[in-house]
Amino acid sequence: MFFYPTINIYIATSYNLKMSDKIKFEIEFVIQSSPHMLYQYLATPSGLSEWFADNVNSRGELFSFIWDGSEEEARLLKKKSDDFVKFSWEESEDDTYFEMKIIVDEITKDVSLFITDFAEEDEVEEAKMLWTNQVSDLKQVLGST
Repeated sequence: MFFYPTINIYIATSYNLKMSDKIKFEIEFVIQSSPHMLYQYLATPSGLSEWFADNVNSRGELFSFIWDGSEEEARLLKKKSDDFVKFSWEESEDDTYFEMKIIVDEITKDVSLFITDFAEEDEVEEAKMLWTNQVSDLKQVLGST
């Protein structure tokens, strides 16, 4: 188990929203970055390769994510520049997805990365920890503390 004392994490979980047999969960991370720079790390293969996977390739809307020699494909469902990206794993036979959304507080101008994902009920905490570790890598790449 890893602990990152400099990470501010705000977790909002919805256990009552089900799609298939997976549970939807949401996590928010405060990130010191401009929305434009952050978006480049969420929406491009080169940016995603910096923190999300060992390597990422794309052919149109189909993205290949490679971790330790294992490859998984996801389809880009939607995107809006400097705002969000939404993917669906190709192997998934349900309506689940994962979305990375940039939120800027209107008053403080603080930037947050809002993650929406799905996991089996007994794997939600593990999935949250995985996102926490991945976003920690993203923060290091961005120089965000």
